[in-house]
Amino acid sequence: MQQSEHFSFGEQTEIEDIGGGLKRQMLGFNHELMAVKIWFDKGAEGYVHAHRHSQVSYVVEGEFHVNVDGVIKVLTAGDSFFVPPHVDHGAVCPTGGILIDTFSPAREDFVEGLS
Repeated sequence: MQQSEHFSFGEQTEIEDIGGGLKRQMLGFNHELMAVKIWFDKGAEGYVHAHRHSQVSYVVEGEFHVNVDGVIKVLTAGDSFFVPPHVDHGAVCPTGGILIDTFSPAREDFVEGLS
């Protein structure tokens, strides 16, 4: 797997529209760790899913109704959540908002096709 540059400048780093009212910007990664900024439009949903990666997500702004392993909590700016590997999780954002997602190891599917 490739790795990101040492420095990332927000205005120069691609923001990818991943559909469903979600946009994603890679902040930095190598094979062990990845950080990603995710924008949610008002009402957008990150559907319940699971993957082999550990995940920590930090709420930058907005309100998120987060489901981790069937437990739903309302999170706002400054809150965070942890998802162990292979645990179902998802989020609905009724207000629109921003998350910073971190993954270990890195999500290979996120870097496929990056130049």
